[in-house]
Amino acid sequence: MPAHIVASIRITDRTEYDKYQAGFMDIFAKYRGELLGVSGAPQVIEGAWPFTRAVLLRFPDDAEARRWYESPEYQKLSQHRWNGSTGTVIGFEGFPTTA
Repeated sequence: MPAHIVASIRITDRTEYDKYQAGFMDIFAKYRGELLGVSGAPQVIEGAWPFTRAVLLRFPDDAEARRWYESPEYQKLSQHRWNGSTGTVIGFEGFPTTA
């Protein structure tokens, strides 16, 4: 079953976050992930949104998503995200795809 990750991020240090962003795709691509959406100006339809960025990722399954997130290379890169932003990252199962 596919796995999704949603990140709600408030960038606090653009220089530090840019370092994260510059290395993200090279690592992400190794784990069969798909970048489904990213916005620096998400449109609030309902409720409050204290963030400046929204990201939606998909992986073939939870094991691959965890392999990516827990990889030493991603954890090292994440230091820049943690230093340059605050936010919430969640994961959840998707529906099986039909052919």
